[in-house]
Amino acid sequence: MSRFDGYFLRQLLVLFGFFTLVLVGVFWITRSVSLFDRVISGGQSAMVFLEFTALTLPTLIRTVMPMAVFAAAVYATNRLSRESEMTVMLATGSSPWRLARAVLMFGLSAGLIMAVISVFLRPASVDQLEKRQDEVAGDVTAQLLNEGEFLHPADGVTVYIGSIDLDGTLREVFVSDRREAINPVSYSSTTAYLVNQTSGIHLVMLDGVALRFDEAGNTLSSTLFEDASYDISELTLNSEMGHRSLEAIPTIELIWDREAVAVKDDHSVGHLVDELHQRFSWIAICIAVALVGYSALMLGSFSRFGLWPQILGAFTILVLLEGVRGFVSPVVIGDPRFWILLYLPAILGVVLSGLFLTIAGRPLFRKSSGTGAISSV
Repeated sequence: MSRFDGYFLRQLLVLFGFFTLVLVGVFWITRSVSLFDRVISGGQSAMVFLEFTALTLPTLIRTVMPMAVFAAAVYATNRLSRESEMTVMLATGSSPWRLARAVLMFGLSAGLIMAVISVFLRPASVDQLEKRQDEVAGDVTAQLLNEGEFLHPADGVTVYIGSIDLDGTLREVFVSDRREAINPVSYSSTTAYLVNQTSGIHLVMLDGVALRFDEAGNTLSSTLFEDASYDISELTLNSEMGHRSLEAIPTIELIWDREAVAVKDDHSVGHLVDELHQRFSWIAICIAVALVGYSALMLGSFSRFGLWPQILGAFTILVLLEGVRGFVSPVVIGDPRFWILLYLPAILGVVLSGLFLTIAGRPLFRKSSGTGAISSV
């Protein structure tokens, strides 16, 4: 690479890192508010919140990377043009195709990073996140230890705890079990304790009353008790892991064991094929948006009105490419044989970039900076 290529590539990489950090920060703050509320309200610690946040980062980074690549290509090209560095290179005989070499290297570098994230890191992080969510959902103790709130750890079950002493004593406990609609029962006690035994987790209530309604006889019976044990182990939302989501399935399984995965995790072959090629299409789109951002601005290198029209045009193309991605995905899910359509946005981006660079490299289409007339070939 020439010295200018290295300089241009460094500019692109620095700006790419900056825009990635900014976009990840903005999206992370937006998502972390709701995540923090769900985790803390579920009785979990701040460490669980940080763990969940770390596991969602690969998905978040994959989402913002194409935008960061595009923004870096547009900003770097615009700055070099504004400071006349691009104009000087073109005046020395370098064509837009020649100057695109640094942008292509940048796109390939971003694609390599995207490959690691999309193909390996994201499936592993989503799989671990689902396992941890299942464990947290099954932590009945954490779900119940919330003072002054009516909690619903399972359908038809309501639990209320007035206060919790420092030694773990529960005060003013109320439990309503309506899972048997014809025979609901409610417990109320002044004090209670959570006891973890080999048979499961039990709520031991002291000095209370049990109210049982018999729908058949339309009668309500009450029983005073000195102590009563209520098994809360079965309130666990998920006693075992269910089917994996598409995002959690390792890429190697999508390639070699697709039929087995379809049966095991109850996914259609179309969804599996779509997920597999979506992961690789993210790599191609990083290369395409980098070239689109650069080539669109090269059309305005000799414009007296600045590059804002070209920037707006490049952004419009980016939106259109994203729209095409959303259009072709249902087609592939319906018929996996059309998986090549998932790469159509990247192909269109590269073709448009080639067209723009060809136009920018022909003197016929360049405007004279002094008179605005069309220069001759």
